[in-house]
Amino acid sequence: MAVPMFYHTGQFRENEELVLSEDTSRHMVQVLRMAPGASVELTNGTGSLARTVITKADKKRCAVSVEAIRTDKEPASRLTLAVSFTKNASRNEWLLEKATEHGVRRIVPVLSKRSEREKFRYDRLHSILISALIQSRQTYLPELSEPLSFEDMIARSTGTSRKLLAHCIDGIPRRPLPEALEAGSDAVIMIGPEGDFTPEEVALAMDAGFQGIHLGSNRLRTETAALAVCAYFNLINYAD
Repeated sequence: MAVPMFYHTGQFRENEELVLSEDTSRHMVQVLRMAPGASVELTNGTGSLARTVITKADKKRCAVSVEAIRTDKEPASRLTLAVSFTKNASRNEWLLEKATEHGVRRIVPVLSKRSEREKFRYDRLHSILISALIQSRQTYLPELSEPLSFEDMIARSTGTSRKLLAHCIDGIPRRPLPEALEAGSDAVIMIGPEGDFTPEEVALAMDAGFQGIHLGSNRLRTETAALAVCAYFNLINYAD
């Protein structure tokens, strides 16, 4: 049985005693019924995993002692997913959860001309990322950016080797995703809103070095297209 894993901010040091948050403490003591001497793993979301032992089981201030620390290498290939969120909050939250499970490194809400949602509960979305990180037993938490306008996202994507934009506009060049992605390369991939990016936005992106892509002949929802991109990127880079 896997050792229970939780999120804890900050850096770890061997033999250090840590006091955990009230939420984590409550879950450990009241839900999992953990007692002193039980093993717990902690990650800080920046690549470190601490093997700890409970020294004080308190539902508000659980304490653990750090026995060993593992530092994972940052993934060699990093995906930035820039997506125009839908007006349905639950669909956006589902996407964040699944994108995290697939190891996306950065998520940027993009405000395009046809975007349906412009305001976000950052604390709520961040907590979803943490839950998905723990569920998938990873040690690198995705960065959740503040919303960026379409133009700002394009301007801030300079220097990335693969810059891709999914669209459904006939007459504007598009390549299948497998032809446009290359294993071992960082990528920025933009997914538009339900009404797609406008032709003017696509042209602006192309002028800035983006390539148009498609994900097959079926018309996909925003969150479905975004998840397909994450899954394929993860598959070609980390399938072994």
